[in-house]
Amino acid sequence: MGLLGILIGLGLLVWLAFRGWSVLLLAPLGALVAALFAGEPVLAHWTLTFMNSAAHFLAQFFPLFLLGALFGKLMEDSGSITAIADFMMRRLGKNHAILSVVIAGALITYGGVSLFVAFFVLAPMAQELFRSAGIPRRLMPAAIVLGTSTFTMSAFPGTPSIQNAIPMPFFGTTPFAAPGLGIFASAIMLCFGLWWLRRIEAAARKSGEEFGEGSLATSDDLASDEQMRERASVGREFDPAEIARGKRAQAIPPILVAVLPLAVVILVNLSMSLIILPSLDLGFLSEARWGGISRSAVSGVWAVVTALAAAVATVVALNFRRLPTLRATMDAGANASVLPAVSVASLVGFGAVVAAMPAFEIVRDWVLGIGGGPLVSIAVATNILAALTGSASGGLTIALDALGSTYLARAQETGLDPALLHRVAVIGAGTLDSLPHNGAVVTLLAVCGSTHGESYRDIVVVGIIGAILALIAVIVLGTFLGSF
Repeated sequence: MGLLGILIGLGLLVWLAFRGWSVLLLAPLGALVAALFAGEPVLAHWTLTFMNSAAHFLAQFFPLFLLGALFGKLMEDSGSITAIADFMMRRLGKNHAILSVVIAGALITYGGVSLFVAFFVLAPMAQELFRSAGIPRRLMPAAIVLGTSTFTMSAFPGTPSIQNAIPMPFFGTTPFAAPGLGIFASAIMLCFGLWWLRRIEAAARKSGEEFGEGSLATSDDLASDEQMRERASVGREFDPAEIARGKRAQAIPPILVAVLPLAVVILVNLSMSLIILPSLDLGFLSEARWGGISRSAVSGVWAVVTALAAAVATVVALNFRRLPTLRATMDAGANASVLPAVSVASLVGFGAVVAAMPAFEIVRDWVLGIGGGPLVSIAVATNILAALTGSASGGLTIALDALGSTYLARAQETGLDPALLHRVAVIGAGTLDSLPHNGAVVTLLAVCGSTHGESYRDIVVVGIIGAILALIAVIVLGTFLGSF
């Protein structure tokens, strides 16, 4: 009965979330169903197991949600993202339309800008370039996915994405875990995705297919769609309802001013991770009032938080006169972080209750018994959970909450570098999370004025198949060569 309860609770969560119900309601409901079938104390699991786990997630990662959303909104309203997109359009032009969109998306998201903020700049850019180049509209979503939701989210070393931050407290790693393998995986995702898109572009030209008809969705359209908002808030770290709030600058900044905050994110993150924090005496963390934690449990998150805070200060300082409603913009950015953070925390609470069920031992033994060692096991676990929840961050946290300590112990027994576990887990969470019900996929298709039938096949190839190929390559190389 216990295992049946887990399956029913998970089924309710997935089915109703796909239909647009709020995860804030569904996650505790699914957890309570699992506890009820197992004969466990229902109220205790809700108010203690569920809430303690959700609160712990917020305590660890809410600063990243807050600063990431705030930075993205400031970059949008200051015109910095538009300036970067315009620069790429002028430099590469219609002859390299797909490459322009991919590089612009990669630069923006690797610099710390929230995904949904980037969508509303990249989609008009892609529309203009693709129309002038005669490339079918249906390829726009896949090009944007390749640049924003693949290697810059999960593989490229130092990325400030929430997905790259989640394993750090579990494994004591930094944002730059396994940098060589991360760069190798990024190259596979990028090259494979570009090869596919150019192949499809060539086939479309040969068949005489043109850009086609359709219109982009506006931020107001997205903000008014409550069902899409619920899906999107679980899928990524920005509440779409806040995108339309605030006021954009009338004139975009020079390209150097636009890019500088992104450079600050990267440089401060690198300095904090590899130079500043390792040189500081953090022995006070072992005191009882700080929870008796180790340096490695917080240093990775501290590095990303500091980098984003420095970038926020930079974009405000450089664009103070350019931001017409600074307070409204900052309020919108801060508000945009709340629903996604609490939604993912609710998924984490659900996972904690499921993991506390006696029947979970069956699931645990099955996952840990997968052949190929801990790298294959953790890749399978994160893939499955990200697919079921429609959230890379939610699936990754549930997997590591339930099994992270076990994976770390096994790694230590076999001499496996935790940095390798980190990179495999993050890339694994960024594969099957892009199934049709994923909030980011649904939102992007709406923004581009496209449908699943028109564009989803190409999203699968560049966003899922490419990532799986990179994941396999990292596992094979890591198994034989170790972390590098």
